[in-house]
Amino acid sequence: MRCVLLAALLASAALAPGLRAELRPKWEAGAGATGLRLPDYRGSDETRGYVFPLPYFVYRGRHMRFDREGLRGVLHESDRVEFDLSVAGSLPVKSDRNRARAGMPDLDPALEIGPKLNVTLWRDRPKEKRLDLRFALRGVVTTDLSHAKDAGYVFNPHLYFDSRPAFLGGKWDFSAQLGPLYGSERYHQYYYGVAPQFATPERPAFEASAGYSGLASGAALTRRFGKLWVGGFARYDALHGAVFESSPLFRRRQYVAAGVAVAWVFAESKDPVEVDD
Repeated sequence: MRCVLLAALLASAALAPGLRAELRPKWEAGAGATGLRLPDYRGSDETRGYVFPLPYFVYRGRHMRFDREGLRGVLHESDRVEFDLSVAGSLPVKSDRNRARAGMPDLDPALEIGPKLNVTLWRDRPKEKRLDLRFALRGVVTTDLSHAKDAGYVFNPHLYFDSRPAFLGGKWDFSAQLGPLYGSERYHQYYYGVAPQFATPERPAFEASAGYSGLASGAALTRRFGKLWVGGFARYDALHGAVFESSPLFRRRQYVAAGVAVAWVFAESKDPVEVDD
């Protein structure tokens, strides 16, 4: 469900920190567009296409950064360990457009935010490659802008690989990650629970529990061509064995999402900063 933010985070990656110390502009700004293909939610059998305007922004402050890894408040950083804040989210779902949820309340947009611990397991600076073990814990809030609701939390320990492969005449920024996802009872209940008043003969009541929420994987590839930035991402989650498998709202054991984006960078800071990721 975090794929709604992936395209926006891709747009922050164009001149994001590489694996060597370099002088880069402190901030960059631009604009473009993104196209997304997303299931309504993890486990849904209905997929939709979206096209959105895409703001492009990179900020490389000492304690706050917005780059290829998203919005981060850096609380501690060393050569091997970094402790920061991470943000994710998801799009709303109109239940009258989803067969499994017909007659149920809509799903509001969700915002996820919380701490993330990054531990570098291996790094090859000359070849610009890095492997991290990361632990992300995020609280989830859903809102329609008139009210907000606590929707539990998610925990995602995962391996994260970063490199700068060279092909098609230049270097690209490539990243990939793989790891299990765990959700609280309230989180799973929001997406997969069926209250008795919404039960039907085809959709029995269901009360979700906390636990394993599937194996999440994803990859992103971006590159700058002068002031033009291009990027794409793909995500695949294997949901076999998830604790909500018996929910009548769970229709598909694979979650597949993808997106592409382009942006034109029209402004950047004249003050360079040294970055070393």
